[in-house]
Amino acid sequence: MEYVSIALQLIVGLSILNVWLIQYNKNTQWRGGSATTIKEEFAVYGLPQWSLYVIGFLKVTLAILLICGIWFPELINPAALGLAFLLAGSVFMHVKIKDPVKKSFPAFLFLVLCLILVFIL
Repeated sequence: MEYVSIALQLIVGLSILNVWLIQYNKNTQWRGGSATTIKEEFAVYGLPQWSLYVIGFLKVTLAILLICGIWFPELINPAALGLAFLLAGSVFMHVKIKDPVKKSFPAFLFLVLCLILVFIL
């Protein structure tokens, strides 16, 4: 089970870092509405610009902590719960603007993986 936990930590952590650090200004099929960047996506959701930086900081920090949980297991639950909360917000935003289900799939998947880390593994 330890290897499954490590795999999930890496999958979630590296995926979140990829979105917020590498794909930040790139158009992807998962962006909300017709947005082509994260900044545009937050505008589509009707969120203030400052929330982009707060949520980005939290997601990047929690993703790093989740990966650090490989060596410091006491970090896994708080990091996974924090990410689960933020990912639930992501799913809600997609629903709010009536995006196709496909667009919220990655956020929902990572939300489920975080909950598995907390409650099953």
